Amino acid sequence: MKAVGVIVEYNPFHNGHAYHLQAAKEIAEADLTIAVMSGNFLQRGEPALVSKWYRAKMALLGGVDIVLELPYQFATQKAETFANGAVSMLDAIGCQSLCFGSESGDISTIIKTVNYLEEHKEQYDESIKMNIKTGVSFPKALSLSFQSLSSIENIMSLEKPNNILGFHYVKAIQQQQSSIIPLTVKRKNADYHDEHFATETIASATSIRKALFASEENNSAIEQYVPASTYILLKEYLNEYGNFHGWENYWDLLRFRLLHSNPAELRDIYEVEEGIENRLMAAAIDSFTFKEFMEKVKTKRYTWTRIQRICVHILTNTKKEDMGVSLEKAAYLRLLGMTTRGKDYLNKNKSHFKLPLISKLSAYKENDISLDIKASRVYSLGIGKQKGINLLHQEYKQPPIFIK
Repeated sequence: MKAVGVIVEYNPFHNGHAYHLQAAKEIAEADLTIAVMSGNFLQRGEPALVSKWYRAKMALLGGVDIVLELPYQFATQKAETFANGAVSMLDAIGCQSLCFGSESGDISTIIKTVNYLEEHKEQYDESIKMNIKTGVSFPKALSLSFQSLSSIENIMSLEKPNNILGFHYVKAIQQQQSSIIPLTVKRKNADYHDEHFATETIASATSIRKALFASEENNSAIEQYVPASTYILLKEYLNEYGNFHGWENYWDLLRFRLLHSNPAELRDIYEVEEGIENRLMAAAIDSFTFKEFMEKVKTKRYTWTRIQRICVHILTNTKKEDMGVSLEKAAYLRLLGMTTRGKDYLNKNKSHFKLPLISKLSAYKENDISLDIKASRVYSLGIGKQKGINLLHQEYKQPPIFIK
């Protein structure tokens, strides 16, 4: 069976994702689709709108055949580390190809860009260092350095978020010497960060989340932008757990952590550096909302996304030593769900997988997965007490979801 891989967050699964899945299977001429999906905390340093289990079910009902969880140590990282973990998992489970969305839509240009920057690596790295010294953020330093080098034609812009991810997926494939064939689909209509609905049927996940938080009790505004199965599951989650997850649900917990800790304790947290702990503690004193706190902390050097990722690690008490494990490749394949086709693929091929496949937590005792468990415990605190306990128990008791 020929498998195409996708790397996703599905926060939530919408019509654009459904279009990407269909296009991926057609371009790759694949029999099934395998998704590596972020868990309960995401790459931009945010709690997922709904739990990984609900998002896995959305994916399976939307056309994915196997859903694997991208471990916390990769899911909450910059694009390069995020890509390393996800690509290593798709390689380990035997995907012949990886198809991702991009603003470019041209895989040859993306590959050419990766090769070009590898050829000019010393010059590129030195330019990044020089730009960072001027006080700009790391993403801005990358952009400026790229612009200073890319004087030849047909080099892809690295200012768009999906182009950046696509660049790192191709780079990871090359560095890991994987046989995976990279493919891309041009993003359709809505930009990644669009906060408003772009067309009658396609909208960004950002705009969908914004509409849901604006009116949790009446989410009909998003109905035309998501498959019917997603719409039903979102309503079901709201009925079962009482609210969607956003940073404001966790602000009191984060504020307690910041005010309860001393600077030395915060400096032990992953990604806390350059004295940012003092700025975080000062802003927490008189900020009544997470948004207010973020607006006080954000600087030209520290982007909103970078600060949010730091906050996730503070919230989960993830220390530098906890991330001391390899950030080049994943150590396991955590199975969240499968269809009948996906189950057949696993049964026929699991003896050839390069990493252990985990369907029950009790069957895997390694420390590697402890960060995922801790993240799920913290995530469950974002809803009411009893409902949070139910959600936490799901981490241990929920078998992989099976859709016939």
